[in-house]
Amino acid sequence: MVTGTIINYYFVCPTKMWLFAHKINLEDNSEDVRIGKVLHEISETKVDEVSFEGIKVDKITKDYVVEVKKSDSDIEAAKWQLLYYLYILKQKGIEKKGRLEVFEKNRQDKKRFVIELTAENEKKLLEILEDIERILSSETPPKPKFESKCRKCAYYEYCFL
Repeated sequence: MVTGTIINYYFVCPTKMWLFAHKINLEDNSEDVRIGKVLHEISETKVDEVSFEGIKVDKITKDYVVEVKKSDSDIEAAKWQLLYYLYILKQKGIEKKGRLEVFEKNRQDKKRFVIELTAENEKKLLEILEDIERILSSETPPKPKFESKCRKCAYYEYCFL
């Protein structure tokens, strides 16, 4: 089953996406994952998660589906994750805009991006979902491609050591 996290990982790293989707979870010891969880818990950034059909939306307001991220390092991945949530809601008859809230380094200020599910985005999302299904149905994960961001990844040792 595709989730928002899987959509996000598709853009971050297909290998990580495949491993995560196949229940090979190495993120329990990840400092970045812990920071993200703390951001969702502290009162200043309190997130009231809404879960449905295997996905967790950080917050739903009258006008927006809100996704909170600790940094803008993978803004494209976060954008498509949010577009996926908007698509799932649209299938249920709920049409909203998305708002991506990204914390700055000082954690006091947030960048906000408004994201809309346009016909063009929806078409591209359906193509992405097909590609994800193709990758996930493979017997083995895609071969990892080393990038500088890999050193901070919870899956680094699995992929490169």
